[in-house]
Amino acid sequence: MREYLNLAKNVLDNGIEKKDRTKVGTISIFGTQTRYDLEKGFPLLTTKKVNFNAILHELLWFLKGDTNIEYLVKNNVNIWNEWPYEKFKKSKYYNGESLLEFIQKIKENPDFAKMHGDLGPVYGKQWRNFLGVDQINNVISSIKNDPNSRRHIVSAWNPTEVDSMLLPPCHSLFQFYVINNKLSLQLYQRSADLFLGVPFNIASYSILNMLVAHHLGMENGEFIHTTGDTHIYLNHIDQIKEQLSRTPRKLPKLIIKNKKENIWDYTFEDFELQDYNPHPIIKGKVAV
Repeated sequence: MREYLNLAKNVLDNGIEKKDRTKVGTISIFGTQTRYDLEKGFPLLTTKKVNFNAILHELLWFLKGDTNIEYLVKNNVNIWNEWPYEKFKKSKYYNGESLLEFIQKIKENPDFAKMHGDLGPVYGKQWRNFLGVDQINNVISSIKNDPNSRRHIVSAWNPTEVDSMLLPPCHSLFQFYVINNKLSLQLYQRSADLFLGVPFNIASYSILNMLVAHHLGMENGEFIHTTGDTHIYLNHIDQIKEQLSRTPRKLPKLIIKNKKENIWDYTFEDFELQDYNPHPIIKGKVAV
């Protein structure tokens, strides 16, 4: 994952300090592109341990069109918790519950989860029902029936609903590309949090590319990551420097064991991560 480290060093060396919505502050550059050859291994960061289970569960959650954190927290995935919790704190139902207490209620009380766990029409909604259009179904059909098309696109950025989302899509549009039966995917990400978000995004969209290739009987090409505001939060600078001091290790392998009728039918048990040997975890606080 030298590609990721080069990107992080570029931002660290050349980023300009910039205010942001969260009030934490960042150093930022605008406009980058990084390429990951999926034939060389699964690009899961090795300079810190990354929670593969959370990444995979989140992707499967997207593919099913879900927007409620109930599925995630029941599978010990906590990457989306802060946004519905902040909304809950502003509601008349808030009685001083901590974030942990809020999540426990989401896990144990379906009615509470239905009322307070939804994020609005975020990724899963747009992927599967963008103004009535199932973009995932359409793009799978398009790749299968017209692989040379330049229209294999899925957009999560829906201007008619963006104000109803607790967090507007950071990874906002992706496009598939086929050449010589190899499938590649390019993501445009409007906002790229290099320490916490980007390692997840690289792995998630690489899984998506590998899954679609597997499902359609194609080979893996590249994941191309194009980013807009590419930033390191000021409270993550030490963590990035710690990663840059570490030597990347051999990439793991991702095995997809079964073939399902539909792309959204795959489950967590259909995937196997092999030979992942990262450096220890490095913690950092999410900016909300």
